[in-house]
Amino acid sequence: MADERLPRDELRAVIDARRELGPDYDPALVESFLDKLEDGIAAKVRAEVDARVTDRRQATGRGDPSLTMAMGSLALGIPLTGIAAGNAGLVGLVIAWGGIIAVNAVHALHRRRDRR
Repeated sequence: MADERLPRDELRAVIDARRELGPDYDPALVESFLDKLEDGIAAKVRAEVDARVTDRRQATGRGDPSLTMAMGSLALGIPLTGIAAGNAGLVGLVIAWGGIIAVNAVHALHRRRDRR
């Protein structure tokens, strides 16, 4: 693979440059090589982390709008239950939860239609 060959090619270039320039440039040549090596390692680590994060999100359902919608509905349902029941009694409670259920049902229907 080209990525695996890069450090070897870079090292060969540094050795060739040292032969031409002499030992006075050793620190600069080594520093330059190490910078390129670190950049390559950092890029590989970032790619691996990104791949694992993506895999984990897919496996756990993170990033899934249905899960977000369900959790948001439950989170909003708690204060809405208190407000509706306190102000309008059982009728307010039924209306509040009816609205939450309707919003979730419409969302589910749209998701099902989009999958087809």
